[in-house]
Amino acid sequence: MAAATRNRIVRLMELSDLYSQKILDLAGNAPQPGRLVGADASARKVSRVCGSVIEVDVVVRDGVIAGYGHEISACALGQTSAAVVAREIVGTPVAEFRQLREQMHAMLKENGAPPSGKWDDLRFLEPVREYRARHMSTLLVFDAVVEALEKAESAESVAAAS
Repeated sequence: MAAATRNRIVRLMELSDLYSQKILDLAGNAPQPGRLVGADASARKVSRVCGSVIEVDVVVRDGVIAGYGHEISACALGQTSAAVVAREIVGTPVAEFRQLREQMHAMLKENGAPPSGKWDDLRFLEPVREYRARHMSTLLVFDAVVEALEKAESAESVAAAS
Protein backbone atom coordinates (compact mmCIF):
# COMPACT_ATOMS: atom_id res chain seq x y z
CA MET A 1 0.00 0.00 0.00
CA ALA A 2 1.37 3.40 -0.96
CA ALA A 3 2.26 5.82 1.84
CA ALA A 4 -0.26 8.42 0.61
CA THR A 5 -3.09 5.86 0.68
CA ARG A 6 -2.04 4.63 4.13
CA ASN A 7 -1.96 8.24 5.43
CA ARG A 8 -5.45 8.86 4.02
CA ILE A 9 -6.79 5.72 5.73
CA VAL A 10 -5.19 6.69 9.05
CA ARG A 11 -6.69 10.21 8.77
CA LEU A 12 -10.16 8.77 8.07
CA MET A 13 -9.84 6.48 11.09
CA GLU A 14 -8.88 9.46 13.24
CA LEU A 15 -11.91 11.42 12.01
CA SER A 16 -14.19 8.48 12.78
CA ASP A 17 -12.78 8.56 16.34
CA LEU A 18 -13.55 12.29 16.52
CA TYR A 19 -17.16 11.73 15.51
CA SER A 20 -17.88 9.29 18.35
CA GLN A 21 -21.24 7.61 18.75
CA LYS A 22 -22.02 9.96 21.66
CA ILE A 23 -21.31 13.02 19.46
CA LEU A 24 -23.53 11.61 16.73
CA ASP A 25 -26.28 10.80 19.26
CA LEU A 26 -26.20 14.28 20.79
CA ALA A 27 -26.20 15.94 17.37
CA GLY A 28 -28.86 13.61 15.99
CA ASN A 29 -31.21 14.14 18.93
CA ALA A 30 -30.52 17.85 19.26
CA PRO A 31 -33.37 20.09 20.33
CA GLN A 32 -34.30 22.50 17.55
CA PRO A 33 -35.66 25.44 19.52
CA GLY A 34 -36.00 27.73 16.49
CA ARG A 35 -35.76 31.51 16.68
CA LEU A 36 -37.08 33.26 19.77
CA VAL A 37 -39.79 35.87 19.32
CA GLY A 38 -39.32 38.91 21.55
CA ALA A 39 -35.64 38.31 22.26
CA ASP A 40 -33.64 40.94 24.11
CA ALA A 41 -30.80 40.42 21.63
CA SER A 42 -29.59 38.18 18.82
CA ALA A 43 -26.25 37.32 17.25
CA ARG A 44 -25.07 35.47 14.16
CA LYS A 45 -21.74 33.69 13.86
CA VAL A 46 -20.20 32.03 10.82
CA SER A 47 -17.18 29.77 10.63
CA ARG A 48 -15.06 30.95 7.71
CA VAL A 49 -13.27 27.60 7.75
CA CYS A 50 -16.23 25.26 7.23
CA GLY A 51 -19.25 27.49 6.59
CA SER A 52 -21.15 26.54 9.76
CA VAL A 53 -23.69 29.20 10.75
CA ILE A 54 -25.65 29.81 13.94
CA GLU A 55 -28.09 32.54 14.87
CA VAL A 56 -29.03 32.79 18.53
CA ASP A 57 -31.60 34.78 20.48
CA VAL A 58 -31.56 35.43 24.23
CA VAL A 59 -33.80 36.86 26.90
CA VAL A 60 -32.09 37.96 30.12
CA ARG A 61 -33.87 38.70 33.39
CA ASP A 62 -32.01 39.78 36.53
CA GLY A 63 -28.68 38.44 35.28
CA VAL A 64 -30.07 35.02 34.34
CA ILE A 65 -30.73 33.67 30.85
CA ALA A 66 -34.51 33.29 30.82
CA GLY A 67 -35.08 32.46 27.16
CA TYR A 68 -33.07 31.01 24.31
CA GLY A 69 -33.56 30.14 20.67
CA HIS A 70 -31.31 29.23 17.79
CA GLU A 71 -31.19 28.24 14.18
CA ILE A 72 -28.13 26.31 13.07
CA SER A 73 -26.52 24.85 9.99
CA ALA A 74 -23.37 23.08 11.11
CA CYS A 75 -21.43 19.84 11.24
CA ALA A 76 -22.04 17.29 13.99
CA LEU A 77 -19.54 19.05 16.27
CA GLY A 78 -21.30 22.41 16.02
CA GLN A 79 -24.66 20.70 16.39
CA THR A 80 -23.47 18.88 19.51
CA SER A 81 -22.29 22.09 21.17
CA ALA A 82 -25.55 23.82 20.26
CA ALA A 83 -27.61 20.86 21.49
CA VAL A 84 -26.03 20.90 24.94
CA VAL A 85 -26.39 24.68 25.14
CA ALA A 86 -30.05 24.58 24.05
CA ARG A 87 -30.79 21.90 26.64
CA GLU A 88 -29.05 23.62 29.58
CA ILE A 89 -28.87 27.38 29.02
CA VAL A 90 -32.23 28.57 30.38
CA GLY A 91 -31.77 29.35 34.06
CA THR A 92 -28.02 29.85 33.72
CA PRO A 93 -26.58 33.05 35.19
CA VAL A 94 -24.93 35.23 32.55
CA ALA A 95 -21.60 35.17 34.42
CA GLU A 96 -21.66 31.35 34.51
CA PHE A 97 -22.23 31.17 30.77
CA ARG A 98 -19.31 33.51 30.14
CA GLN A 99 -17.12 31.25 32.29
CA LEU A 100 -18.36 28.24 30.31
CA ARG A 101 -17.31 29.92 27.07
CA GLU A 102 -13.84 30.57 28.47
CA GLN A 103 -13.63 26.98 29.70
CA MET A 104 -14.56 25.62 26.26
CA HIS A 105 -11.93 27.83 24.59
CA ALA A 106 -9.36 26.65 27.17
CA MET A 107 -10.37 22.99 26.72
CA LEU A 108 -9.77 23.15 22.97
CA LYS A 109 -6.88 25.59 22.73
CA GLU A 110 -4.93 25.17 25.99
CA ASN A 111 -5.52 21.56 27.09
CA GLY A 112 -7.93 22.78 29.75
CA ALA A 113 -10.34 20.55 31.63
CA PRO A 114 -13.77 19.93 30.13
CA PRO A 115 -16.84 21.45 31.77
CA SER A 116 -18.68 19.51 34.45
CA GLY A 117 -22.03 19.56 36.20
CA LYS A 118 -24.97 20.22 33.91
CA TRP A 119 -22.49 20.95 31.09
CA ASP A 120 -20.80 17.54 31.46
CA ASP A 121 -21.80 16.30 27.97
CA LEU A 122 -19.44 18.89 26.50
CA ARG A 123 -16.59 16.59 27.56
CA PHE A 124 -17.34 14.46 24.51
CA LEU A 125 -15.99 17.34 22.43
CA GLU A 126 -12.56 17.19 24.10
CA PRO A 127 -10.99 15.20 21.20
CA VAL A 128 -11.70 18.22 18.94
CA ARG A 129 -8.64 19.88 20.49
CA GLU A 130 -6.48 17.81 18.11
CA TYR A 131 -8.34 19.20 15.05
CA ARG A 132 -7.75 22.96 14.96
CA ALA A 133 -9.87 23.34 11.82
CA ARG A 134 -12.86 22.06 13.84
CA HIS A 135 -12.46 24.45 16.79
CA MET A 136 -14.44 27.29 15.27
CA SER A 137 -17.59 25.28 14.48
CA THR A 138 -17.46 23.70 17.95
CA LEU A 139 -17.20 27.12 19.62
CA LEU A 140 -19.70 29.02 17.42
CA VAL A 141 -22.65 28.70 19.79
CA PHE A 142 -20.63 29.94 22.79
CA ASP A 143 -19.29 32.95 20.91
CA ALA A 144 -22.72 33.78 19.49
CA VAL A 145 -24.44 33.59 22.87
CA VAL A 146 -21.82 35.80 24.53
CA GLU A 147 -22.16 38.35 21.71
CA ALA A 148 -25.96 38.32 22.16
CA LEU A 149 -25.55 38.74 25.93
CA GLU A 150 -23.27 41.75 25.36
CA LYS A 151 -25.87 43.27 23.03
CA ALA A 152 -28.62 42.68 25.60
CA GLU A 153 -26.53 44.32 28.34
CA SER A 154 -25.74 47.26 26.07
CA ALA A 155 -29.41 47.75 25.21
CA GLU A 156 -30.29 47.54 28.90
CA SER A 157 -27.68 50.20 29.74
CA VAL A 158 -29.04 52.52 27.05
CA ALA A 159 -32.60 52.02 28.31
CA ALA A 160 -31.57 52.67 31.90
CA ALA A 161 -29.79 55.89 30.90
CA SER A 162 -32.87 57.19 29.07
